[in-house]
Amino acid sequence: MAELNTGDGGGGKGGKVRSKKQSSKVDLTAMVDLAFLLITFFMLTTSLSKPQSMDLSLPDKNPDETKKDETKVDENRTMTVMLKADNKMTYYMGLLEAPKVGPKDIAYGKDGIRKELLKQKQSVLAYSAAKGNPGKGIIVIIKPTKKSNYRNLVDILDEMAITKVDTYAIVPEFTPEETKLAEKN
Repeated sequence: MAELNTGDGGGGKGGKVRSKKQSSKVDLTAMVDLAFLLITFFMLTTSLSKPQSMDLSLPDKNPDETKKDETKVDENRTMTVMLKADNKMTYYMGLLEAPKVGPKDIAYGKDGIRKELLKQKQSVLAYSAAKGNPGKGIIVIIKPTKKSNYRNLVDILDEMAITKVDTYAIVPEFTPEETKLAEKN
């Protein structure tokens, strides 16, 4: 590891003894080996971050397209959110022909859609309890337009998770009235 060269120190002829400068040399091979062993150890024992994914329940592929299974829902519990171009969003409660609330343009984030989701969720729970169906929560229908982007869809799905909305669906089909509303900026 460390190597020191030492000589006699004396001249051999008697007389004055002069000290000879000694060179010292440190062998660093063992330290480099230890460093590589530590790097290898920490690389193998460290857990890398796992990618996060979103759980989506997709409908079964039905080869028989003629048979449509339409589910009727209470329009008083239904909130429709339309994702439009340029990071814009419109929502309404109930049916578009006779909406309970809206249609209103709203922003993303905690002061926009999140606040409105929590407010409407509470009103739907109160409505369901008054009708004798306690525990029946809000149903959110998410309708992305062709001009909306992927980030908007992920943002609204994140809002569903944050506000703990259990029942929501992504529906790509629009009624003619909804198409007119989506095109209006």
